[in-house]
Amino acid sequence: MGNIFAVILTIIFLQNSAQAEDRIRIGFSAVIASYSTLPLGQKRGFLQEEGLQAEFIRMNATVGLTTLITGEIDYYTQLGGGVAAAIRGAPVKIVACFVPGPTATLVARPEFKSVRELKGKTIGIDVFGSNLDIIARNVFKHSGIDPDKEMKFLAAGPMEARFSSMKQGLIAATLGGPPTDFLGKKMGFVVLARANELFSFPVTGVVSSVKKIKEKPEEVKRVIRAGIKANRYIRQNRDGTIQTMVEWLKVDKEMAAATYDSISKAFNEDGSLPEDGLRLLIEETRKAGKVSREIASSEVADLSILREAQKELGIQGR
Repeated sequence: MGNIFAVILTIIFLQNSAQAEDRIRIGFSAVIASYSTLPLGQKRGFLQEEGLQAEFIRMNATVGLTTLITGEIDYYTQLGGGVAAAIRGAPVKIVACFVPGPTATLVARPEFKSVRELKGKTIGIDVFGSNLDIIARNVFKHSGIDPDKEMKFLAAGPMEARFSSMKQGLIAATLGGPPTDFLGKKMGFVVLARANELFSFPVTGVVSSVKKIKEKPEEVKRVIRAGIKANRYIRQNRDGTIQTMVEWLKVDKEMAAATYDSISKAFNEDGSLPEDGLRLLIEETRKAGKVSREIASSEVADLSILREAQKELGIQGR
């Protein structure tokens, strides 16, 4: 009889636990390392600590932002899409940033020893107008080279095709997200620059609807807090993060370790959205959308809840 009573109590406890967690839906655009923060937050219990249970749904930015506005999902994690939507007048705002720098690395043929030596050479990108194209041009700009006048860019397709073009000497260098650096080195190429060490260009974080910010600020704060805790874990726990990346990215341990070593420092520890990075993201989005009017940062971001979350976690906000 005692055993039956214990089982009933356990069932009631489990039901209460399940009910205590608010279910949320989070949209993301690609199964890549820079989107690891919140999935890791779920896997390692940080969302649950905040009383949340998340369902992750892969969707492109157009679908993601549309469903965010209609309330079919609660949050979206691609910041570029959020900025583009906000500039067009959609009622959405960035509320936190987890990867403030671009994760691409510049990989070149072994005869090149510096970014400056690539001046005038042909650089392979995926397609014109892509994020990779924007990042490539900013890498050269940062190194004192005018990308429009002093560089040539070739839309050379996916990474495998670009590496093949490099082998044949058709292009001098290319860029790509992790583990491009690891794969490039294996083929005898050299890493000349890591974009996130040169400039800020926010990649992932949390985009929320204005309605959610007004009506459920506490929920928004809990998501942000879970993300900050997850990022701290990523930076401090290599083995645990690699194991999560094996499962999330569906890669082997060697590839997960190479990815971690390439990207771990790109995750921040406080959820901050750098103003210079946000301005660059706004300007590039304006350019792509042929928007002539000036856009204030406050039109695309609301960091008031982030600041509260940082304060509660003992972080001095920046």
